[in-house]
Amino acid sequence: MTSIRRRTLTLIIGLMLAGLAVISLFNVHDSNHEIAEVYDAQLAQNARLLQGVMRMPLASQEHADLYQAFNTALGEAVPRGDGHPYERKIAFQVWSPKGEVLVHTASAPSFGTPPNTPGFSDVVDLNNRHWRAFVLEDKQNGLRIWVGERDDVRADLVDRIVRHTLWPNMLGSLILAAMVWLAIGWGLKPLADMAATLRARHSGSLEPLQMTPLPSELEPMQAALNRMLAQIQDVLGRERRFIADAAHEMRTPLAVLRVHAQNLLEAGTEDDRRESLEHLIAGVDRASRLVNQLLTMARLEPKTAAKIPPPIDLTATVRESLVQLTPWLLSKGLELVFDADDDIGPVRIDSADIHIALNNLVTNAANFSPANGLISVRLERKGDCYELSVEDEGPGIEESERNRLLERFYSRGNGQGAGLGLAIVKAIADRTGGEIKLENRTPTGTRATLVICPR
Repeated sequence: MTSIRRRTLTLIIGLMLAGLAVISLFNVHDSNHEIAEVYDAQLAQNARLLQGVMRMPLASQEHADLYQAFNTALGEAVPRGDGHPYERKIAFQVWSPKGEVLVHTASAPSFGTPPNTPGFSDVVDLNNRHWRAFVLEDKQNGLRIWVGERDDVRADLVDRIVRHTLWPNMLGSLILAAMVWLAIGWGLKPLADMAATLRARHSGSLEPLQMTPLPSELEPMQAALNRMLAQIQDVLGRERRFIADAAHEMRTPLAVLRVHAQNLLEAGTEDDRRESLEHLIAGVDRASRLVNQLLTMARLEPKTAAKIPPPIDLTATVRESLVQLTPWLLSKGLELVFDADDDIGPVRIDSADIHIALNNLVTNAANFSPANGLISVRLERKGDCYELSVEDEGPGIEESERNRLLERFYSRGNGQGAGLGLAIVKAIADRTGGEIKLENRTPTGTRATLVICPR
C-alpha cells in the first residue's frame, strides 16, 4: 500500500488539476463567446460609421471623389511601422443601388453579386478563408454595406488569452503542489515522530507510550498501542506463571516416578517388582492428568476476544458428556442421574467448555463419594442464565476451605488430584460471564453449581 502522504497528495493534485481543466475549458468557451460578441459589435459599429460617412450631403462629383479617396487610402493599408498586421484581415465594401462597388478594401473577398441578407453571416472566399461579416442595408440611399473580419484574427486572440491564462495556472499549480507536499509532510510529522519513537524502542520493551503533546487524531492510536502492550504483558505474565507452575507441580511427580523406578530396579522378588511397577504406572497416570489439566488451564486462561460460538442444544451437550462418563462411574460403583428443565433453548456457548467443566465437576464428586453413592446432575434455567449443578453424597466442605478450593493447585485430601479441577471450572465460568458456587447439602454431601450467563 502506498504512503498516506502520497495517497493524499495524489488525490489533492488530481482534484486540483481536474478543477483547473474544467475552469480552463470554461474560460476558453467564455472567451470565445465574449470575443465574438465584442468583435461583432465592432463590425456593426464600423458599418454604422461607414454608413454615416456615405450619407454626407455632397454633390455627385464630390461623392465620386470621396469614393476614390477611400479606395486610395485603403489600398495603402499594408503592415508598416505605423500600422498593424491585422489591417489586411479586416475589410469592407459598399455597393450602389445598381450593384456597383463604390468602396472596398484590397483584402476584401470577391462577390459575384452583393449579399442580399442583412445582419451577421459567415463567409468563405475564393481562397478558402473564413470571414465573419455584417451586412447593413441603407434604404435611404440604396446602399449595401458589407464589413468583414477574418476568423483567424479572433482565433489568434483566443489563443493568446488561453496561453496567458493557462501558463500562470500551470506554474501556480506546480508551486501549489510543492506547498501542499510540504504542508502534508508537516501535518503528518507527529505520525512520523511516533513511528521513529517505536523504532527506537528496545525490542523487549513493553512500557506504555507517553508521547505528549499529541494530536487528537493520534491519541486513540497511542491508547490502542498501550492496550496492546498491556495485553502482551499479561499474556507473557501468564506464560511465565504457567511455566513456573508447571515446573513446580511436575517436580514432585517426577521425583516420585524416579523413586518407584529405582525401587523397581532394586526389587528382589516378583511381588516387589509388581508393586513398584503398579506405583510407577499410577504415578505416570497422575503426571498425565496433571499435564492435561495444565494444558486445559493454559487454553482457558487467555482473555483475548474469541469468536462468538454458534448456539448449541445445552441439554443434549450435557447429556452427551454424561454418557461418556457413565461407564467410568459404574466401574467405581456409583450411580448417575440427570434432570433438566423443559424450557432450555439454544445457548451460545462453546460445547468444549461444557464438556471440560462437567468432566471436572463429576470427577470431583466421584472422588469424594462413598461406595454405591449417587451423583445427581441438574440443568436449570434462571432468567437469562443457566445453572448446571452436580451433587454428591460425600463428607461436604469445611467453611474455611470453600474459597481456597477454587485456587490453582490446592487439593483437599485427594492424593491423585492436582488441585486444578475447580480452578478450570472457575475459568470457564469467567469466560461465560457466570460463576461457580460450592455449597454443603443436608444432611451430607456437596453441591457444585456452574452458573452460565451467555453474552
